[in-house]
Amino acid sequence: MDLSTSEQAAITSGGDFWHTSPVESAGIPAVTVTDGPHGVRMQATGGDLLAGVPATCFPPAVASASTWDPELLRRMGEALGDECRAQDVAVLLGPGVNLKRTPLGGRNFEYFSEDPILTGVLATEWVRGLQSRGVGASLKHFAVNSQETERMRISADVDDRTLREMYLRAFQRVVTRAQPWTVMCAYNRINGVYASEHHWLLTEVLRGEWGFEGLVVSDWGAVVDRVRAVAAGLDLTMPGPDADGDAALVAAVESGDLDPDLLRQSAERVREMVLKAGRRPAGGYDAEAHHALAREIAGRAIVLLKNDGGLLPLGSSSTLAVIGEFARSPRYQGGGSSQITPTRLDDALTEITAAAGGEVRFAAGYTVQGDADEGLLAEAVAVAKAADVAIVFVGSVHETEGADRTSIDLPDTQVTLIERVAAANPRTVVVLSNGAVLATRPWDGKVPALVEGWLLGQAGGSAIADVLFGRVNPSGRLAETIPVKLADHPSYLDFPGEHGHVRYGEGLHVGYRGFDARGQEVAYPFGFGLSYTTFGYGAARATATATGVEVRVPVTNTGVRDGREVVQVYVSLPGSRVRRAPRELKAFASVPVAAGDTADVVLTVDRDDLAYWDIRLGRWIVEGGEYLIEVGASSRDVRASVTVHVAGDPDRMPLTTESSVGEWFADPRGAEVLGAAFAEAAGDGPMSAMTANPEMLMMLASLPLARLAAFPGSPLSAGDLEKLVAAANY
Repeated sequence: MDLSTSEQAAITSGGDFWHTSPVESAGIPAVTVTDGPHGVRMQATGGDLLAGVPATCFPPAVASASTWDPELLRRMGEALGDECRAQDVAVLLGPGVNLKRTPLGGRNFEYFSEDPILTGVLATEWVRGLQSRGVGASLKHFAVNSQETERMRISADVDDRTLREMYLRAFQRVVTRAQPWTVMCAYNRINGVYASEHHWLLTEVLRGEWGFEGLVVSDWGAVVDRVRAVAAGLDLTMPGPDADGDAALVAAVESGDLDPDLLRQSAERVREMVLKAGRRPAGGYDAEAHHALAREIAGRAIVLLKNDGGLLPLGSSSTLAVIGEFARSPRYQGGGSSQITPTRLDDALTEITAAAGGEVRFAAGYTVQGDADEGLLAEAVAVAKAADVAIVFVGSVHETEGADRTSIDLPDTQVTLIERVAAANPRTVVVLSNGAVLATRPWDGKVPALVEGWLLGQAGGSAIADVLFGRVNPSGRLAETIPVKLADHPSYLDFPGEHGHVRYGEGLHVGYRGFDARGQEVAYPFGFGLSYTTFGYGAARATATATGVEVRVPVTNTGVRDGREVVQVYVSLPGSRVRRAPRELKAFASVPVAAGDTADVVLTVDRDDLAYWDIRLGRWIVEGGEYLIEVGASSRDVRASVTVHVAGDPDRMPLTTESSVGEWFADPRGAEVLGAAFAEAAGDGPMSAMTANPEMLMMLASLPLARLAAFPGSPLSAGDLEKLVAAANY
């Protein structure tokens, strides 16, 4: 049934906060969309937008990304899909794939990584898992949404190559490989244009280049002008209803200011999504099984940063001091729209007490608010002194949507607690709870063991106990660099911007790329993480194929415990003609290896991931040459390397009259044509003599050909130029 213009306008805005608009006369019902991405946040009855129906709170992306395991993310997506079906949810708003440009980002806990390949691979499997259950994903926030400061109107000013290679690359991968039902536009502007009104972004790139088949939905409140948004390619404005916007669309169609086909297309995309949602089967889920999965993911996400003297895993008969309010009042998720009401909540104190064979004593050390309290500190020191091992739980006070952090340092109260406990008991383990990286220097030098516990979801307490006691051999790896101090970070001088603009001045050198390019010392590098066993790498082999590079490397578990190694492939092109980072992650694999065994690990670097964005040609180019393939355990722990020749893509730039003399002679056909012209004019004047001199030609190399023709005595005339261009570009 055809919809009237007014019905088309109405269906392209929400019916309320969490539902699409129905069109009863056309048999189009309303469907439910709700927040994710690490749980199903169905709003409970009442006016509190953040109060939700109980659902499994899986580890947020800051933790799940540290598993470096796409299969785990697919399983998490499947479980989320089952919970959506149980609550009649059609679209879950996630995953968030914005890059962690700065460690201060308030929503970093919702995002995966500072690297677009790691982000894109993990998010692709999350989407596949969710949508395998007949529930739609909403890939967000499109695009360049890397901060909360002025998030509703800030302009992210970023150059084309950085935009393509860093900030759009994960979106492109998920769209082209998983086809999410929806893509959510961001609040911010990109180079001055609101994302909701960005025709180049929403139509030319997303649909035209990437072949996106679903609908574009706004972030809640992101639309400034409905008419401009629909014209740009946005389909569904949320929340609703929006009677004024509906009327504006109708008026724009009737006046000819808006092509009626654009509104019709948007309405049809909404209708198609609603009908697709109607085909999903109803279902239920096993809450205990999902809690067990949340525990598995959390255990795999924990990163062992330090373990001097093999203090961990803990023995079963040790007398333990558990110190820190976070041990019994866990921080397990960040604040804002992704807050989940968990089906249950494990705390580390209870789980450690249950796992320990000896005595466990607790001291709070600080208040929930992080306030200093000398009495609590003194109690913590006394408890630590009487124990075989002290375990100190500390972390960031909060991370939340709507506000960026101002520091990456632990609260002073917690640093003092660590220092005093470590002085009282040299066998001290520190466990961090945080949604974005925290600086660890210099206090980490005073403790032998450091565990990065992130925000781990509802089963985090049991997962921490699993790792501390060795029931789980830690295999988590950092998905973001931990700097020595905030001022070292590549984004430091260009965040959070001013006067409505933030300049992405570090360009391509986001995260580890920037640290490596400057040879900057870091506390813990991207990809780093220890294990209770050790791994040895054999010689790497690499073979170029039509679709990329196949890399093989034997990895041996050289310890006495079964474990899991995250094998990472970094690629560089020495002597490249374009600026590049010293190394870039291009493939990875999480590989279980039994003690004493060797796994022959095969990794594939996709040819598309070797490409850079050529700003001259406006397309992706694989540069030909001898690529250095480095295989290792982090971006700074290379265990094997090999070179492989990769054939390049055609990338000849057409020569013009504005091309320089040097560019003409660097091009084989251009050198032939221009050289012949110079030879033909030899002896005709002083300029001809100059061009016959190699040193003079070097001096003239930067001169555009048209300006050479204008010089007195030039061997070229203005009339020669078009002939030369035609001959060079035939």
